[in-house]
Amino acid sequence: MSLSDWLFVLGGFVGAFLVGSFAEYVVHRLMHKRILLGQVHVDHHAEGYGQGFAKELKDYIVPSLPFIAGMALIAWLAFNLVWLAIGTAIGGVCYCLFAAYAHQVQHEFPELCCWMVRPVHHIHHAHKMWHHNFGIAFDIWDRVFFTYKKVDWKRPQPIRLRRFFQIKWI
Repeated sequence: MSLSDWLFVLGGFVGAFLVGSFAEYVVHRLMHKRILLGQVHVDHHAEGYGQGFAKELKDYIVPSLPFIAGMALIAWLAFNLVWLAIGTAIGGVCYCLFAAYAHQVQHEFPELCCWMVRPVHHIHHAHKMWHHNFGIAFDIWDRVFFTYKKVDWKRPQPIRLRRFFQIKWI
């Protein structure tokens, strides 16, 4: 593989992460307008816990697969960019894995969301926010669309590495 091939793989991977995070933000926002999964999402807020990583992953990956495959096929067939297609497919699946973990961890151990200043999804639930903090794995789109609401939150210390693996997996 040449350097340009690797750059196409990386570009597809990063692009899939951006598209995935945007889709997650939009879908969650539509859930709060009760356009998607109205009562199911209301129940999720009432119960206030994640389903377990495996069920979260199913909820992310099943609706995402047609889009991931479609983006990869467009890159491959329309532009003859096989490496971009491969990077897109890998990035899309990896985003689903990461987002399922991020959702579950914010319900169980929000202090482990070390990639964000505040675990916005945990805050979204804890403060019963129906109009703010729709991001789950990332808060970037909340900031872009002015739905981010800063709430004081202190990360408990110290964080032990084994805690990252103590979530409900099934």
